[in-house]
Amino acid sequence: MTIQQVLLLLLLWMWLPHPCHTEMLFRRTPDLRPKSFGGRALGNDGKAIHRQKRGWMWNQFFLLEEYTGSDYQYVGKLHSDQDKGDGSLKYILSGDGAGTLFIIDEKTGDIHATRRIDREEKAFYTLRAQAINRRTLRPVEPESEFVIKIHDINDNEPTFPEEIYTASVPEMSVVGTSVVQVTATDADDPSYGNSARIIYSILQGQPYFSVEPETGIIRTALPNMNRENREQYQVVIQAKDMGGQMGGLSGTTTVNITLTDVNDNPPRFPQSTVHLRIPESSPVGTAIGSVKATDADTGKNAEVEYRIIDGDGTDMFDIVTQKDTQEGIITVRKPLDYETRRLYTLKVEAENTHVDPRFYYLGPFKDTTIVKISVEDVDEPPVFSRSSYLFEVHEDIELGTIIGTVMARDPDSASSPIRFSLDRHTDLDRIFNIHSGNGSIYTSKPLDREISQWHNLSVIAAEINNPKDTTRVPVYVRILDVNDNAPQFAVFYDTFVCENARAGQLIQTISAVDKDDPLGGQKFFFSLAAVNPNFTVQDNEDNTARILTRRNGFSRHEISTYLLPVVISDNDYPIQSSTGTLTIRVCACDSRGNMQSCSAEALLLPAGLSTGALVAILLCIIILLVIVVLFAALKRQRKKEPLILSKEDIRDNIVSYNDEGGGEEDTQAFDIGTLRNPAAIEDKKLRRDIIPETLFVPRRTPSAPDNTDVRDFINQRLKEHDTDPSAPPYDSLATYAYEGNDSIAESLSSLESGTTEGDQNYDYLREWGPRFNKLAEMYGGGESDKDTS
Repeated sequence: MTIQQVLLLLLLWMWLPHPCHTEMLFRRTPDLRPKSFGGRALGNDGKAIHRQKRGWMWNQFFLLEEYTGSDYQYVGKLHSDQDKGDGSLKYILSGDGAGTLFIIDEKTGDIHATRRIDREEKAFYTLRAQAINRRTLRPVEPESEFVIKIHDINDNEPTFPEEIYTASVPEMSVVGTSVVQVTATDADDPSYGNSARIIYSILQGQPYFSVEPETGIIRTALPNMNRENREQYQVVIQAKDMGGQMGGLSGTTTVNITLTDVNDNPPRFPQSTVHLRIPESSPVGTAIGSVKATDADTGKNAEVEYRIIDGDGTDMFDIVTQKDTQEGIITVRKPLDYETRRLYTLKVEAENTHVDPRFYYLGPFKDTTIVKISVEDVDEPPVFSRSSYLFEVHEDIELGTIIGTVMARDPDSASSPIRFSLDRHTDLDRIFNIHSGNGSIYTSKPLDREISQWHNLSVIAAEINNPKDTTRVPVYVRILDVNDNAPQFAVFYDTFVCENARAGQLIQTISAVDKDDPLGGQKFFFSLAAVNPNFTVQDNEDNTARILTRRNGFSRHEISTYLLPVVISDNDYPIQSSTGTLTIRVCACDSRGNMQSCSAEALLLPAGLSTGALVAILLCIIILLVIVVLFAALKRQRKKEPLILSKEDIRDNIVSYNDEGGGEEDTQAFDIGTLRNPAAIEDKKLRRDIIPETLFVPRRTPSAPDNTDVRDFINQRLKEHDTDPSAPPYDSLATYAYEGNDSIAESLSSLESGTTEGDQNYDYLREWGPRFNKLAEMYGGGESDKDTS
């Protein structure tokens, strides 16, 4: 239950009829059983109302806070009308603080508080009481609720929610202007006595401010308080309870009050005249200097706008207000010239941008000053008479012709001679040159408009006394056209005429181009160089012409190509012309005039073959030729294969033992002697692979006569194989080496040996080493066998 609810219950209780008592109030609770009471009354519904007899009663208790005694503080007594005084009843207490803060005597019903109580912590306590029979522990009274209310004493001083307040008020405010309200609170009971009644007073801050005693509103107490004189004030406010009477408790707080600015001060220039200097070479927009008017106000009240209101330099200078510094920046508006004017005078005004009408009487809120600007002389670069130059010249002028002249001067009072030059980065081909003394530009190479129509030059002017100080000027040279190019065919024309063409038939439309660009536009004329019986040219007078036939029928078998010279002329002065030759082919065409074939060889082919068929036939013929050539090459390669396939060289062996051909008689085919001596007798040759039955004494055979035909044959074959790049290195014909008549070394073979056995002796073979042992055994062994037999 809240304090408000307790107060409401207390007020209701005070308004109800009850007996007055100075210490306690008695209250009865209803009995558990309804009992009749003397009279009978009727309710609104017509039923009888019965008064019930109350069974027991106790006190409505009040307790003083902050009790300082040593004993328990007596609160009150509970008593039931069922109590006979014999100790048969027992009183029980429950609720807020029961058993700890509040205790009860079970026999007598007396209630005591065990400690001091602070009303600011809890204003009342709600408890419940009950009386029971000690023997049966049954209640003789129903449990009922009662309240212990704490009486207040002035034990709390007023307190402010903040220790320091911050407030502000505009300067120059009228007396009584509200600044801020401070409010203190008192924890004591405002409904009981004056413990919580607070009165405010000012302890510090007079005579500038005052405070209302009842409300705590702080107001200004002096007129025209100026922020520029004093800005900060500290005010101490006291709050005292008991209505401010003696003995009351008090608390204080501090209020820091700031006077805010109002625009009550006009701007003022610290000097009546300001002197500035600037070189004459300063470009437009250069800041010369600044002026500043001081204003005692702050923020937007101190904002100033500067302007030039008078003087002889209003068109030469500007002034700009710098917002962050509140300065007036004077800048150059037009180029300055020391030689023209050396001193300017300006009248500058500064005015507040935010003016408060309440303080017009303190104005005017503006001020003026005089600014004198002195122009200083500098060594200026040369100045050209123009900002740029444009010269026009025809492309056929002679070398060295002057196309124009640039002019410059020294603007200083002490005039210095000027030297001119060309920036070669703008004339890499060195087509132009300039006279260094007078600035005349002339040509040094031929001009050609068709190569470059414009030349953009840069001319440099420098003082002779100060070459580093230069000025540039652009010079634009436009090359004017001269009719120096003859017109030509616009494209290459591939012209043909059908064999079945008729007279007057159009076979080609031609046009021309010209590199020249006359003012009136291009105009071309077309004609034939000579009268042509086959073709003619018809000018369309729109820079095109038509090529027409002059007869019926053409034969490509007779003439396959015609050359037609066409003369093309322009109409400018001097007239230029050229001759272009059209190559006209005679072609076979269909009935619609579409070209089918233009080559003369096509006449020999069967009619009706298309171009694709002709190409296919040609490819077949080429493939067949390639096959025949490859076949012939392979056949020739086979003829040049070696006769002997042995890996060993034929020159190192007399007989190839791995020959399994026609037998031993095949070795006769390799007898070179037959080639050398065709008259040799075939039957006198002996076999070389068996031991001869009759051994002849070795004898030297007579050398065969030299045969010229054989030697020529061998030399011819050697020459052929030496020059043949396809001949392999193992060709058998390379073994036909001619060694003359006979070798002086005797042969080991039995061929052509003597027929007598006694003439042969092979013992010397054993002396030749291990390689000839087998041969010695063959021939030596045969001898022994015969002797033995």
